Amino acid sequence: MADSPISATPYEVLGVSSTATHDELRRAYRKLARETHPDTGGNAARFVAVQLAWERIGTPEDRAAYDRGRPTTRAYDEPHESWAAPSGRAPAQDTRPPARAYGHPGGWRRERFLGLMREWVGLGAPLPDPYDPALVRSAPREIRHLLADALAEEATARTISALGIAYTVWHDVSTGYPDEKIDHVVLGASGLFAVLSEDFGGQVRVKGGELIGEAVGGERPVNDLGHRVKALQRGLRLKFTGLVIVVPDDDLAEPIIDLGKVRGASAAVVRHSYLPALLREGLPGSALSGGNEVFDVRTRLLAGIRFVE
Repeated sequence: MADSPISATPYEVLGVSSTATHDELRRAYRKLARETHPDTGGNAARFVAVQLAWERIGTPEDRAAYDRGRPTTRAYDEPHESWAAPSGRAPAQDTRPPARAYGHPGGWRRERFLGLMREWVGLGAPLPDPYDPALVRSAPREIRHLLADALAEEATARTISALGIAYTVWHDVSTGYPDEKIDHVVLGASGLFAVLSEDFGGQVRVKGGELIGEAVGGERPVNDLGHRVKALQRGLRLKFTGLVIVVPDDDLAEPIIDLGKVRGASAAVVRHSYLPALLREGLPGSALSGGNEVFDVRTRLLAGIRFVE
């Protein structure tokens, strides 16, 4: 799996500067390997992360390749996958018509990312490739998070598109303020869903109906989604039947975790790969009554939804 822009770099995992000498790097690795080893009371997941970090930059050759933003010489490393915006439609995988889609998934966050990258590099300074992996990795976390979320939104959009013409989706939906947008509004016979695509760069857990974890920090994504849905429902005069937060597969211990009721709707956090099943099967109580209701809801959404600018 390709790295996320917000994933901790090998230097961050090992607790050293990117300018550290090779000896400093080796000492940091040996210290952390001892401290995190499960046989000495350490954390197994942390130990694995330390090993992977060392494998990425443990030799001068691999470190130089990583610093250039290219794959290392290790056989198991996958080729670098570009973080640049998609250049056009992907080749069709089958002949089925895709879901009907409106809006530009990831577009608002990409614009914010590019604007902040230009400010961070310096207005007027040359910026030939804002998506250069080495440059992105050196940017502040806030900027990297914008790109990570844009990529997550684009991945979710591709997944929803593959569900077929029985579904309709609106991307980058405004609730009044750009920072409080809903990434995807999805309509099908299984329900009307408000979906956030998130990538925090680390594992998330659930406590008290909210997402927690070191990577989540002080954010409250479930609460935020509930407030955004409330604002959108007021404007549309419609009730959402499902609230969903999508995270990368590696960041959630189970395929789906129930979050209970949020603003009267069933809510869940789900691995990206499980999203199609959730949208086909729905959540408890999320299904609409039939084709006529789906048609009526779609008509009102088409008339009332506005997109972030």
